[in-house]
Amino acid sequence: MRIADSERNWHGSSYSNAHGGQCVEVALGMGTTAFRDSKERGRGVVLVPRAAWVTLVVGVRA
Repeated sequence: MRIADSERNWHGSSYSNAHGGQCVEVALGMGTTAFRDSKERGRGVVLVPRAAWVTLVVGVRA
């Protein structure tokens, strides 16, 4: 089942703002995580397995 980007619950970085601080937006799903460029929203999303996203976040935080 494909979920439309407009139906996802997107979350932006706290560093994103109206003054040029655009970043990545993330939408967590049941089995996948979607992410996109906040300044190029219409250009598509990248879907990764949820476990891969968790591994990335844990690695970045370390």
